[in-house]
Amino acid sequence: MSHVRTAASGPTEQPTASSWSARLRARTLESMPPDQLLPDTQPAYVASWIYVFGVASLASFIVVLVSGGLLALGGPIWWHTSSVGLFFNSLHLWSVELFFGFMVVHLWGKFFMAAWRGRRALTWITGVVSFLFSVGTAFTGYVIQTNFDSQWISTQAKDGINSTGAGAFWNVMNFGQMLMWHILLLPIAVGIVIGLHVLMVRRRGVVPPIGIGTDGEPE
Repeated sequence: MSHVRTAASGPTEQPTASSWSARLRARTLESMPPDQLLPDTQPAYVASWIYVFGVASLASFIVVLVSGGLLALGGPIWWHTSSVGLFFNSLHLWSVELFFGFMVVHLWGKFFMAAWRGRRALTWITGVVSFLFSVGTAFTGYVIQTNFDSQWISTQAKDGINSTGAGAFWNVMNFGQMLMWHILLLPIAVGIVIGLHVLMVRRRGVVPPIGIGTDGEPE
């Protein structure tokens, strides 16, 4: 006990340059300074409406996760037997619709702005990948509705998927498998890619309109 008290009361050992955690911290702070990660000002051109849809996509994605989590508490057929469950199912559905609407506008807006300029190619790629993962997440959501719509969608989709050979390990008629893909694997993938996308936006900055420099002045 005396040894523990002496160690606790003594000076904290400073990390050395050979410490992997010290190197990781230094590299992280160098590539992502706090004032760049959480800026309190933005260029004047960010006031344009085209820049709103990225944040709107992120906000609707959060509503999708929260409403989906609440649906998971009651089980996959809760919304068939409860008005409260029906409310959260409707909230989940319309937040997904808004998420895709905002994301499509955001995607096309950045495409016509050539958002991969200024070493932002990976930022653009992660945005496209998050959209593709979101399509798969939405599809698995449709096939686990436990109604006639989901039966029709899954039976029609299985033939197309089987023709590619993917049906051997990805069976859309397997409710349990599709449920786990929808509530676990795909949301984690979408969340990770969106997180990387936001970090890259913060690192490289918001892409300016074509012909406008990062300082807001014409190039």
